[in-house]
Amino acid sequence: MSTSDMPGTRPVRARPPTAPPPPGTGARGLAGFDPRLRRLALVVVLGTIMSILDTTIVNVAIATLARDFRSPLTTVQWVSTGYLLALATVIPLTGWAVERFGAKRMWIVSLALFLVGSALCGASWSVQSLIVFRVLQGIGGGMIMPIGQSILATAAGPQRMGRVMSLLGVPMLLGPVLGPVLGGLIVDTVSWRWIFYVNIPIGIVAIVLAVRMLPGHEPTDPSTRLDIRGLLLLSPGLVLLVYGLAQAGQGSPVSVFLPIVAGGALIIGFVVHALRSKITPLIEVVLFRNRSFAAAAATTFCFGASLFGGMLLLPLYYQVVRGESALSAGLLMAPQGIGAALVMPLAGRLTDRYGAGRVVPSGLLVAVLGTVAYTQLGAHTGYALLATSLFVRGIGFGFVMMPAMAAAYQTLSRPRVPRATTAINIVQRVGGSLGTALVAVVLEHQISVQVQGAAPGLSSVSGATPIERVRNAQPLSVAFGHTFWWVLGLTAVALVPALLLPRRRAEEAASPGREGAPIVE
Repeated sequence: MSTSDMPGTRPVRARPPTAPPPPGTGARGLAGFDPRLRRLALVVVLGTIMSILDTTIVNVAIATLARDFRSPLTTVQWVSTGYLLALATVIPLTGWAVERFGAKRMWIVSLALFLVGSALCGASWSVQSLIVFRVLQGIGGGMIMPIGQSILATAAGPQRMGRVMSLLGVPMLLGPVLGPVLGGLIVDTVSWRWIFYVNIPIGIVAIVLAVRMLPGHEPTDPSTRLDIRGLLLLSPGLVLLVYGLAQAGQGSPVSVFLPIVAGGALIIGFVVHALRSKITPLIEVVLFRNRSFAAAAATTFCFGASLFGGMLLLPLYYQVVRGESALSAGLLMAPQGIGAALVMPLAGRLTDRYGAGRVVPSGLLVAVLGTVAYTQLGAHTGYALLATSLFVRGIGFGFVMMPAMAAAYQTLSRPRVPRATTAINIVQRVGGSLGTALVAVVLEHQISVQVQGAAPGLSSVSGATPIERVRNAQPLSVAFGHTFWWVLGLTAVALVPALLLPRRRAEEAASPGREGAPIVE
């Protein structure tokens, strides 16, 4: 036992009975955790990776679905959009559901809903039925990530938060990279239906492991009431906001701005309601009075915008400008995930030892450096340079994603973790949607400016003949390069809140009586 654990030296930290040695004693990765926490991490990661993959794996099958169902792309696109809207809608219910029914029970229910939705999606007989089943799948998938984070954060405690959250962050960064690759491989070799059927064996294993290995989390407040008024304000507000952002670049100004304004008004109404509510609101807005939590939320928002905005541009550049297939484009994006996965365990240990306030800004600077090459895109920019830059960008993001999210929990009491998890996931989702919508609008404008005679949007150039593609390659590259300046800017903006993150070890940041200690108990 270290002196910091002895009564009389500083407040005793809540730790599992078989807690591992403190960071820095030589433990690495999962080996640094006790067997109970290792089992929890493996179970949660297995369930989480399914829902993350399904946010991107369908994108490469859109053209195939349109052909098989003989439906226009504007209709088939809702196969993706409906899933994302369902995710955003159910996230606010997570905190209440965990408190009311218990984390283990809700984790198993979420996996089961996702599994049933996947099976029904694979058996769809029309595009309308597929959209409905994707919404069902999203209802289950939307709770998987925040409940998993809540389970791990509660079990790990603040002193190991950085390392354990880094493990969960691996599928979060690899999912958007592996999704297009796996989707393209499945569509080309088997059938689009197996994009959904592949979840079934994984889901069954995840449920069995959850039943056997997850601790029996009892409801923390079985009598808690559902904030129905908040639900009627927040969930439609998020749906309208995400819908408006999804329409950016492809709808009329009214179809874009009207839902965004309406969604924003409903969300503002929810904030007012949450501050005055006599019952526990779906999102405890008071959490944002905690400087560390607010800084982590703002960093996560900007990071999500930068990450998912770049994820939209990268495959489009490879496919539209360089003429690569969807599978090849997915493979060319792999260096980002590899870079992130390699450094995430190190990022977790550094965060536990030195604090997120030192780790995250450094990662953002590295990510900015890795993005610079993409602002100078040309028609024949070497793939080696692009892969190296993307690898560097991934390293930077590996030092940002989970350390920033871990910082959100460090100065909060454990009962607040489920609610904090809900808030952070909503912030990240909205940030990713905003970044995607922003770069889509900018790209469309740049194409109309750079490509002579092109109408706004990719539709005027994506179906070009080989001769036209060669002629338009350089101006198209310039359009993508100018758009990447916005991605770089979003990454740089995240530096501002990142500088406000805790610069102390996790246990010091969580000690009562220190600056940044929990103000919400």
